[in-house]
Amino acid sequence: MKKFEVLNRIANIGVVAVVRAESTEKGLKISEACISGGVTAIEVTFTVPGAGEIISNLIKNYADNENVLIGAGTVLDSETARQAILNGAKFIVSPCFDEEVAKLCNRYQVPYIPGTQTVLEVKMALDAGCDVIKVFPGDILGPRFIKDVHGPLPYANLMPSGGVDLANIPDWIKAGVVCVSAGSSLTAPAKKGDYAGVTELAKQFVAAVKDARAKK
Repeated sequence: MKKFEVLNRIANIGVVAVVRAESTEKGLKISEACISGGVTAIEVTFTVPGAGEIISNLIKNYADNENVLIGAGTVLDSETARQAILNGAKFIVSPCFDEEVAKLCNRYQVPYIPGTQTVLEVKMALDAGCDVIKVFPGDILGPRFIKDVHGPLPYANLMPSGGVDLANIPDWIKAGVVCVSAGSSLTAPAKKGDYAGVTELAKQFVAAVKDARAKK
């Protein structure tokens, strides 16, 4: 799958699920629950034991579903990025910008979505060829940050992460984000083993983004 196809699908899905778990098994189950609910862009974080194995298994299990995109998150260095890519990750997400990760992802033509907190960091990410840039932590920066960044950098495709929930999705979409990233607000039921609850929340997240876009 080409880089522009991955980026377009992430934007079309509108929600990226951030998967964190205490074990490989739970990470896989959370991912599957999100996919069942329509959140088919999955960011498996490298804080999860066996993250590379989860990525490989998901790609194998959903090989016939072109709507499913499996990426890697909490990628802090180029070594981890390369490992994730070799495991099949279609996109790479970081909590902060790293030039070496950007170079490696450009080399393999894999989208790199780094976390940023300032206009300077957003500019650095743009200069490094990042097509979608994460705004993190979203609960601290808020939707107003999106509007402020779009003043000098109207062409920046921004994705908030951290603090995104069903209640504030309309605010983020109205502010002009290309998509949103959701972690615990989406996957919390899994802590009690309620994966059906994760699936139901995933459906609500997809519906909330669709509705907010229609009203924009």
